[in-house]
Amino acid sequence: MAKQSEQILEEQLIVQLQKLGYTYVQIDGEVDLLFNLKRQLEKHNQSALKRTGEEQFSVTEFERVLNILNKGSVFEKGKTLRQKQHILRDNGDNLYFEFLNIEHWCQNQYQVTNQVSQEGKYKNRYDVTILINGLPLVQIELKRRGLELKEAFNQVNRYQRHSFSSNAALFQYVQIFIISNGVNTKYYANNRNQSFKQTFYWTDIENKRLSNILNGFTDAFLEPCHLSKMICKYVVLNETYKIPMVLRPYQFYAVEALIERVKSQGLATQPKNGYIWHTTGSGKTLTSFKASQILMALPQVHKVVFVVDRKDLDNQTIKEFNSFQEGSIDGSDNTQNLVKQFTGTYVDKKGESKNSNLIVTTIQKLNTAISKLKYESKMSELKDKRIIFIFDECHRSQFGDTHKRIKEFFSNAQMFGFTGTPIFADNAAKNEHGKRTTKDLFEDCLHKYVITDAIKDENVLKFSVEYVGRYKWKDERPFASNIDIEVEDIDTKELMEDGVRLEKITDYIIAHHSRKTHNRDFTAMFCINNVATLIKYVDLFKRKKEEGLHNLNIATIFSYGVNEDDADANGILNADQDFDQVDLEMAAEPPAGYKINLHSREKLEEFIGDYNKLFGDNFTTRDSQSFYNYFNDVSKKVKERKIDILLVVNMFLTGFDSPTLNTMYVDKNLRYHGLIQAFSRTNRILNEQKSQGNIVAFRNLKSRTDEAITLFSNKEAIEVIIMKPYEDYAVKFDEAFDHLIALTPTLESVDELVSEDDELAFIKAFRDLMRIKNILASFSDFKWEDLEMTEQQFEDYKSKYLDLYDKVKSGHEKEKVSILEDVDFELELIHRDEINVSYIIQLLIKLKSQKQKDTSKAEQEIFNLLSNETTLRSKRELIEKFILENLPVIENPDEVPEAFDKYWNKEQEEAFSKLVTEENLSAGKTEKLIENYLFAERQPLRDEVLELIDGDKPSVLHRKKLGDRILKRLMDFVETFMNGMM
Repeated sequence: MAKQSEQILEEQLIVQLQKLGYTYVQIDGEVDLLFNLKRQLEKHNQSALKRTGEEQFSVTEFERVLNILNKGSVFEKGKTLRQKQHILRDNGDNLYFEFLNIEHWCQNQYQVTNQVSQEGKYKNRYDVTILINGLPLVQIELKRRGLELKEAFNQVNRYQRHSFSSNAALFQYVQIFIISNGVNTKYYANNRNQSFKQTFYWTDIENKRLSNILNGFTDAFLEPCHLSKMICKYVVLNETYKIPMVLRPYQFYAVEALIERVKSQGLATQPKNGYIWHTTGSGKTLTSFKASQILMALPQVHKVVFVVDRKDLDNQTIKEFNSFQEGSIDGSDNTQNLVKQFTGTYVDKKGESKNSNLIVTTIQKLNTAISKLKYESKMSELKDKRIIFIFDECHRSQFGDTHKRIKEFFSNAQMFGFTGTPIFADNAAKNEHGKRTTKDLFEDCLHKYVITDAIKDENVLKFSVEYVGRYKWKDERPFASNIDIEVEDIDTKELMEDGVRLEKITDYIIAHHSRKTHNRDFTAMFCINNVATLIKYVDLFKRKKEEGLHNLNIATIFSYGVNEDDADANGILNADQDFDQVDLEMAAEPPAGYKINLHSREKLEEFIGDYNKLFGDNFTTRDSQSFYNYFNDVSKKVKERKIDILLVVNMFLTGFDSPTLNTMYVDKNLRYHGLIQAFSRTNRILNEQKSQGNIVAFRNLKSRTDEAITLFSNKEAIEVIIMKPYEDYAVKFDEAFDHLIALTPTLESVDELVSEDDELAFIKAFRDLMRIKNILASFSDFKWEDLEMTEQQFEDYKSKYLDLYDKVKSGHEKEKVSILEDVDFELELIHRDEINVSYIIQLLIKLKSQKQKDTSKAEQEIFNLLSNETTLRSKRELIEKFILENLPVIENPDEVPEAFDKYWNKEQEEAFSKLVTEENLSAGKTEKLIENYLFAERQPLRDEVLELIDGDKPSVLHRKKLGDRILKRLMDFVETFMNGMM
C-alpha cells in the first residue's frame, strides 16, 4: 500500500533529527515512556546517584520522582522542570538531582520518537516527540501539504483536552509545540489560552523565514543545542497570567546581539554601545527583560539599569518584569530610594534588604540622582563600575542634556537603546546639541525588525487608512472626499478649527463608530491638534449625548501644564526637553509648581467630573497623585473596553499598548515617527475579527503617511503596510461568493453534502467569505448593494455554517474523531456580545407594542436571530416556545420581562429536576458543583461528577462513559440556562 505524504514527511524528519544527534527510541505508550524516562534520568544524574549509593533509582525512589513530576498545572510543571530536585533515597541519603541542565543547556540527553499512543478521554497518537532527559519537551504535529496549519494547531488543542493530562501527565511538560505541513512550519509555547495568532515562524538573523521543516527549519531550530537554549533561556514563565511564553526569532537575535556585545567588551577598551530597531508592537518589553535578566547574571556586569521616560511606563515595566520573574524588581518611588538601589542599601516597605542587579527607573529620577549635590558622595562610587543602561523608546528621551550627563557621569557604562522608530537625519529635530540621530548617540544598530517584517510574520496588522473631508480653496486644491465642508478662508488654522467643520467631524464619528469598531467590540482614540480644539470636541460629544444622539462613553486626558500647539506636530514629542517641567507624557516626579493654563485646567477638571459620574470615581487635578491615578484608570478602562473613544493631544500616542483598540481618528498634523507611533496604537494582534488597524484621517496626511513608511521601511512597503481600497475587497468578496455557490448552489445543497470532506470545503469557503466581509464592514462606504450576495443570503448560509458547528460540537462523544474537529470556525467573526437574552426580551417588548399590526415579520426576524447568534442557539427552542405560547396571552408589554423570568425559572427547575432524577444525582451536591463551576470557570473533573451520584458508584469499566455523559448534560444545562443571559 502506498504511504501517505504525512507518513513520508514524518520518516524524513526523524532521519534528519538523527543526523543532528538525536537517538531514535521506540515508545508505544505510557509504560515505555516511563521506563525510558527512568533510564534517561539515571544517565543524566549519574554522578549524583553514584555519590549517594546505587547508580539507578529503585522502584520506590522512582515513584518519589514521579510524585514530583505529577504535581501542578502546565505552568507549575514548567517551574518544576527548571528547579533542582530532592528526594530521600531508600538508604536515607539525600539525593539532589535535576530534570534539565539549565546552565549548560547542551549537556542534556536527546531522543526522538514517533506515534506515541496515549489514552485519556480518547486514544490519541502523537506524530513526532522530542525527549530531553526522557521528558517529552517538544511535540511536533504534521499535516500533509495543502492543509491549513491551523488544523494542526486545533489538533494539538484537542490532544490537550483529551489525553495530555492522562496517566502520569508527562506530556504536560511539553515546552514548545511545532506544527507543520512541510512547506509551512510554526512554533509556540504550551499555553492553551492562546489563539493561532500567537504562533510564530522561525527566521534567520536577517528575518528571512525558514518555513520548510526539512529544508531550513529543522537544521536551524531543532539542532539540539539551539533547541535546549530556547527552552532553558528563552521560554519565560509569566507569573501574572500563569502561562509560558517563548521568544520570537527577532527577539532571540536581539538579545543574543546585546549579550555578545557586552561579553566581547574588553576591560582596556572603551565600551561599545548599540541600539535595537524593532517596530512598534513587536514586544520590546519581553525582549528587554530577557536581555536584562541574562546580562545581570554576567560576572563582569555590576548593574543593569532599564530606563523609561514616563512614570506610568516605570510602574508598567516593573509590573511586566515581575510578571516574567516574580520579585525580580522592587520599584523605587523616589530618587532617594533609587540611589539606595544603586548602592545596594535599599530596604523595601516590608523591611527586607533588596540588593538586585536589575533596576528599573525613569530618566527623570536617574537625572536627579547624578545631578543633585546631596547624592554626589554616594553615586560617585559607581562612576567606574560596569553598568549596562538599556533605554526604552530611546527615540523620545535621548536627545537633550540628560543623555550627555549620564554618559559623562558613568565612565565605564555601556548604553543600549530600543526603538520602533529611530531618529534619522530626515526626522531629526535640532536643539542646542545640533541635529543628532539614533546612530550618533548609540552607534551600531545591532538588530533590525521593521514594520514590513512584522506584517509579513503576522505579528502586527496592516493599516486601513481613510481620508475624510473636502475643502474648497481659492486655487481649487482638493484635500480628499466625504465630508462636504466649504470654507473659503486663506487662514488654515481658522479653517481647521471652524465650528462647522468640528461639528461635522463629530457627527461623522458618531455615525460610523459602531461600524469601525465592530459594534463597539473594540475601542478608539481620537488625536487632536491642540488642547483648545480638543475641548471643543469634548463639548460637542457631550452636548450630542445629552440630546440623545449617541450613547458612547467619551473620555479625555491632556497636559494642563503647557498648552501644546501645532508647531510641535513634527513627530517629536518634547524630545529636547530636559525634564525639568511636567512633560506631555506624564513625567516621573511632578514638581510642586505647575505652569497652569487656567481655562484648560478648569475644563479638564470638568471632564474628569463627568468621568467620575460615569464610573463612580473621585479623581481630580488638584494633586499630582490623583491626576496620575486618573491617567492609569483611563488606560485600564480603554483596555477593558469601558471607554469607547479617548480624546488626546499627545498622551497615549506612544507607549500605550491595548489590543482591544482598533481605530484612530486623526485631526492632527502627524509626521515621521510621530505618525507611525500614533497609527501603531491600532495594529496589535488580537483575533480574527480584528483584521486591521483603522485610521480615519480628517486631514490630508496621505503624503506624510507615504513619507513616514518610506523612511522606516522603503517606498515599496506602502502597499504592504496600507490595506487596499474598498473596491478591491468587494471584488474579492464576489469571487469568494462565486466559489461558495460553485460548491453549494442552494441552501438545500448544504444539507445534501455527502462526506465530511465536502462539509469541510463548504466551511472553508464560507469562512473565507466571512473574513472578507469582516474587512468590508469596517469601511464607511460598505453597503450590501455593492455585492453579488444579498444580506439575507449571507445570513441564510451563516445559519447552515452554524448548524455544522453544532453538529461537530454535539458529536464529540463519538469515539471516531471527526476531521471537522480540527477546523477553526472563527465564531468571533459572527458573535456580537450585545445579542443576548436581555436583548431578545427588549425585542419582545417592542414586538408586543406593535398593536393591531402584522407582527409575523418581526417574529421571523427574532427567530432568525435565534438561529444565527452563537450565544442563543442553545436557548432557541425554549425562547421560541415562550414567543408562541406565552407572549400571545400577555396584555401589557411592560409585563414581558417578569413573565419571561417566571417562565425561564420554571423551565430551569424542571430541566434540573429531570437531570438529577434521570442520572440519580444528589440535588444539593449538583447545585453546589454548578455554582462552583460558574464561579471558578473550571470545568469539573470526571471524579467530581461521579461523586454526585446517590447510592452505588459505577464500576471501573463504566466510570468513563457514565462520567462523560453526566458532565456533558451538566455543561449543556449551564450553557442553556445560565450563559449569555445578560
